[in-house]
Amino acid sequence: MDNIELESLLLGDEPVDFLLEVLLRSVIMFCFILIALRTSGKRGIKQLSIFELVIIIGLGSAAGDPMFYKDVGIVPALIVFIVVVGLYRTVTWASGKFLPFEQLIEGKPLYLIRNGKFSIEDFDKEDLSQDEFFAELRINHVEHLGQVRNAIIETSGSISLLFFDDKEVQPGLPLYPDLYHKKSIEIHKPGLHACAHCGNVEDISKPKTCTVCKHNEWVLAITTLRRT
Repeated sequence: MDNIELESLLLGDEPVDFLLEVLLRSVIMFCFILIALRTSGKRGIKQLSIFELVIIIGLGSAAGDPMFYKDVGIVPALIVFIVVVGLYRTVTWASGKFLPFEQLIEGKPLYLIRNGKFSIEDFDKEDLSQDEFFAELRINHVEHLGQVRNAIIETSGSISLLFFDDKEVQPGLPLYPDLYHKKSIEIHKPGLHACAHCGNVEDISKPKTCTVCKHNEWVLAITTLRRT
């Protein structure tokens, strides 16, 4: 320990003036991390909030370098900790006080399904594939869209589902591969068919385009009740 200088231990090889640069670097990198996570989509942050990830990434980086690099001092890392936690607390406080700011930072919940049909405009805003969404619904024992009144993707990336009562279940687009993959532009059997793109159900007997989304692939709609 006699060979370890206190100044080197605390500051590494950097001058005191470098601490101001560390402060600026911390603010800039916090913003970069926040922007990157905000634009990555909700599914990329499922189970964790944006700010929890910012804390993990920011503090993890700040803690790691002083552990491994002799020329990185402890005090600059401490400043990073203080800045990141301070920004986190400030942004969290502002989000709780000002709704527009909260929506800017975290986004808004969006409807993916309304009354048994895809909300195409909102669905297209998310980086969520149809196959991934179908898998999420199947995990929740959903066999077709007619069983789901509403589905909302929350700001955390999780999906909230509200189901129809059994007596209200409507004909809907089947979600299991053995039925869904029978989609076709040809109509082999007249009756209720669901648009393979948006889930709109129409009584048709010959090929046509969907009146909602203008696509032309159809699947025979089913009306089974949900089993849990």
